[in-house]
Amino acid sequence: VPVSTVNRSCADLKCYMVLFEVEKTAIGSICFLAGPFTFLENALVLGVIAATAALRQRPSYLFIGSLALADVFASCFFTTSFLDFHLFHRLDGPIAYLFKLGGVTMAFTGSVGSLLLTALDRYLCIHQASSYKVVLTRRRALLALLALWSATILISFLPLMGWRCPTGLSPPCSRLFPYIDHRYLACWVSFILVLLSLILSAYALILWRANRHESSMTGLQGAPTGGQARMRLDIRLARTLGLILLIMVGCWLPTLSFMLADVSVQLTHAQQRAFAFCSTMCLVNSAVNPLLYALRCRELRVALMRLLGGLSEGLGCCQRHVGVDSTTTLPLGEGNSCSAHSESEAPRLVSCRPNTVSEMVGKQQLDMTGK
Repeated sequence: VPVSTVNRSCADLKCYMVLFEVEKTAIGSICFLAGPFTFLENALVLGVIAATAALRQRPSYLFIGSLALADVFASCFFTTSFLDFHLFHRLDGPIAYLFKLGGVTMAFTGSVGSLLLTALDRYLCIHQASSYKVVLTRRRALLALLALWSATILISFLPLMGWRCPTGLSPPCSRLFPYIDHRYLACWVSFILVLLSLILSAYALILWRANRHESSMTGLQGAPTGGQARMRLDIRLARTLGLILLIMVGCWLPTLSFMLADVSVQLTHAQQRAFAFCSTMCLVNSAVNPLLYALRCRELRVALMRLLGGLSEGLGCCQRHVGVDSTTTLPLGEGNSCSAHSESEAPRLVSCRPNTVSEMVGKQQLDMTGK
């Protein structure tokens, strides 16, 4: 079939299996590498949080655990479904296909939703420093996660529950996903775009507050001396958040763009193949998330090292770290402070202890050492 040919009709799922052999090899390699890696690192994060009592009590780490769980689902559902369909050409019926697609949709929707909860947690940590522990309790965090996953499951399996294309595989059905109604696809893409916009807004406000706070401290304390060689914390924060947003937008924007195009025009085979490649970037995003949100947190790394030390000692290995019980409470400070952040992020400026930002500015008590 010529590359420019538009799909005008489809008798079975084969009209969606448009990859050439070289494309199958490239995309299959990405899935075979990124899938297991994504599963292992996110399962590691989940295991550390589940095995450490101190982390399980913190709303910040509950949100990170939710993100890791969603990315574990993504590594399983997306990798198996994608390879099964595009590489091995499995021809499922409507029920089986929509169930698999629902699992993939649930994983990625839960991942983006968890990113939003993490961003809101960091926003509250900066903008509601004095009342953070009152505003975001563990109970409220669990309720937020329950609401997120309930909405995610409902939205993801709507096609399986009946909201599917009335013409089966023929136009005006989606040319990216069999049996999917254009209206459902448009609603889902709009929902994800709203979540991404809220994430961008939350991090923009965090950066704005950090920049204003750093400028206030510079005015009160004077210009840094030559011995203070550290980069301004708001600049380090900008670099960190810029990296987060660049990866998130870079991985999601191409995929969502193809979905929006699918709603309005009939895609060619070449565009279908391009979408297949872009969709693997969502899996790459799930692989990068633990490196950006979890493993850069000092407390989680400490918990990981202690857990590994305990396991090594249990196996009779000689380790530098003394083994501890997996449920031992780590010295992580107050039980509900927001500290699930990397050293270069704004919550290192404000630890969400009883002092507000303005009080710390007034007293010139900003922690400028924290590494």
